[in-house]
Amino acid sequence: MLVAIYNRNFNQENIPFLQGIINRLHSHHIRMVFFKDFYECFKSYMPFEETPMLFTNKKDLPPNTEMLFSLGGDGTLLDTITYVGASNIPIIGINLGRLGFLAAISADEINQAILSLVRGSYTIEQRSLLHLDSSIPLFDDAPYALNEFTIHRKDSSSMIKIHTYLNGEFLNTYWSDGLIVATPTGSTGYSLSCNGPVVFPQTSSFVITAVAPHNLNTRSIVVPDHNVISFEIEGRADHFLCTLDSRTETINSKVQLAVKKESFSISLVRPDEHNFLSTIRQKLYWGIDRRN
Repeated sequence: MLVAIYNRNFNQENIPFLQGIINRLHSHHIRMVFFKDFYECFKSYMPFEETPMLFTNKKDLPPNTEMLFSLGGDGTLLDTITYVGASNIPIIGINLGRLGFLAAISADEINQAILSLVRGSYTIEQRSLLHLDSSIPLFDDAPYALNEFTIHRKDSSSMIKIHTYLNGEFLNTYWSDGLIVATPTGSTGYSLSCNGPVVFPQTSSFVITAVAPHNLNTRSIVVPDHNVISFEIEGRADHFLCTLDSRTETINSKVQLAVKKESFSISLVRPDEHNFLSTIRQKLYWGIDRRN
């Protein structure tokens, strides 16, 4: 079995934990290919008998890779989709961060999680992506997102106007700081912090949520993901921000943008003892009496 190891923010506080993961995988005779930047930071703390296989992008990730370990928080896992792309390599998120909706496996659970992988006692969930079409090249060869697409003001404190259409039919003009189009997976991210609804991952939908809207009657709307959502932007400033997950591009009002469902999906590994309901109960403290 060959697994890829990815980490983007190397922290010396995590060295014992990282050493434990590598040793545990090695003890099960699991071969590893490391993200090069992570390996360069980590190699002095984990003497390797010889230089392991390394990757820097999705083109040099070995095609026989059976799984990718994302070591970090949700932002780290979102990075990994640009390396996996349409290859359908399953991703398992190990949480070294704080909240962790996607990277939900904690440090205390890693040994059991690796044992579950060896035994095959896990579930692979397919998560839909959104795809961005634009009139100019944006986001290189990865114009897709697992969590959300956003438009946001950049050089001014003034609100912007975002004219929004569903399949060419006018939906609404949002006077706001920005607009979010979230996937079901992304409904527990930025959209949730802007009062958007929690949507089950298997739901075939997009959530459209305004950021700090001027009109108080503006509410999130859930639309089927077979719709194409397009935008026209107006504002006092000349430039705006356009994001896919944690990646950002600067655009002007002449750029035409449209969002639709991506043609492929991402595979996330879930140990059998984890599920969506248990995750949101734990992360959002649902059903817990905090008054004591």
